[in-house]
Amino acid sequence: MHEARGGVASGVIVEVEAYIGESDPACHAAPGPTTRNAPLYGPPGIAYVYLNYGIHYLVNAVTEGEGSPAAVLIRALEPKDGIALMRRRRTLGSGLRGAAIANHDLCRGPGNLTRALGITLRDNRLDLTKSALRIEDHGLPRRGVTWSRRVGINVGVEHEWRVTAIDSPALSRPRRQ
Repeated sequence: MHEARGGVASGVIVEVEAYIGESDPACHAAPGPTTRNAPLYGPPGIAYVYLNYGIHYLVNAVTEGEGSPAAVLIRALEPKDGIALMRRRRTLGSGLRGAAIANHDLCRGPGNLTRALGITLRDNRLDLTKSALRIEDHGLPRRGVTWSRRVGINVGVEHEWRVTAIDSPALSRPRRQ
């Protein structure tokens, strides 16, 4: 859930990828501590937001204790609240028509997700348990999940560190076998 200017937008997380430590060549911690990746070395439960290729903001949840850099990249959501707001954010300046984006496509992919939720670098280091950007348990029924290799990277692809909801139409990419 993100409470930002314009309103509240939320969804159910249906796809994440783990990035684990300095020995993971795809993890931002691979080169060691830097100003950019400092949140990875902080306490668990905070947001690590960064600008990817100068185009999209991506949001991660830091998962390990201080000094042990690891996080999960949130890759896709099934929209729940604020769908009209998400649609406006996704189409603003894009040349797309809002009605042309199906609900399940609004937060498909990590860049689309942050745009739809209004997440920017201002949200970096927020506490994901009690800030305007948070992950909440709404007691939804458990869903089947599958593990596969991460996508969109060229190194560290040997691990099955991507988790997807089996029945979701909102996945950023089809499950890899």
